[in-house]
Amino acid sequence: MTAAPPPGAQHSQLRPALPLLLPAYLWLTLAIFLPLSAMVFFSFMTDLPLADRSWAMTLGNYAAFFETDLYGRLLLRSLRLGLEVTLYCVLIGFPCAYVLAKVLKGRSREAIFLLVILPFWSNGLVRIFSWAIFLRGGGVIDSALNAVLPFEVSVDLMYSYPAVIIGLVHSYLPYMVLTCYLTLQAIDDSLIEAARSLGASRLTVLRRLIVPLAMPGLIAGAVLIFVPVVGSFMEPRILGGRSGTFYGTVIEDQFVAVFNWPLGAALSFILLAVVLAVLALAAPVLRRQT
Repeated sequence: MTAAPPPGAQHSQLRPALPLLLPAYLWLTLAIFLPLSAMVFFSFMTDLPLADRSWAMTLGNYAAFFETDLYGRLLLRSLRLGLEVTLYCVLIGFPCAYVLAKVLKGRSREAIFLLVILPFWSNGLVRIFSWAIFLRGGGVIDSALNAVLPFEVSVDLMYSYPAVIIGLVHSYLPYMVLTCYLTLQAIDDSLIEAARSLGASRLTVLRRLIVPLAMPGLIAGAVLIFVPVVGSFMEPRILGGRSGTFYGTVIEDQFVAVFNWPLGAALSFILLAVVLAVLALAAPVLRRQT
């Protein structure tokens, strides 16, 4: 049994790493903590501190969330959107990651992997408007079906809830594929072969061996998807139209259209608190799974 190093030795080990750590922590302070601190301050103000406006400290912005039923309904709708998008990403991304990690080899794996990360190479607005071309009436899907089928069909998914789901799943699916791929790649193939040689069916191997061992990747991907989707506004705004009103679009309106930054900041921190509460409630269950 080795003795623990004295506290002085730990400090002496950290000292050479400080020049490497300081730029990262300085950037985090400037780019994240200072803006968040300013937004916290704004959320307790009656108006922006501009030269021609008077302002005071208040809790009215947070009280407005509880006094207006619309905010609560939109928050629940956004949470449902986040859960649905995460579920679809798991159902699509996990099999894709398994094929990449355990089935494909060589050039074919590289080609499919390139297709997976390809959305990261394009701007988000470009991806969204590309889906608008596909999903609108008279668009690519509509024209292709009418060219093949002997009867005329009309496929117009624009400005609908399914269009928002499609756009968000396309945007965040690579996160699930990449995180699951890393955990699946670490599973030793001999474990799967041993389970198969002992008579376990493919479904049993998947349920009792592969999924439990890949659970850290599934959880990491789910968190990376759920958190930003709940507050998303670009996809719902462009692909959803009037049916794309969610909590994130209301926050965007407060900053961009209404210019009510204090209320927008308060709604943002309420969303942050709700998301952290959801993750905290799910943490014991997720910890048992890993």
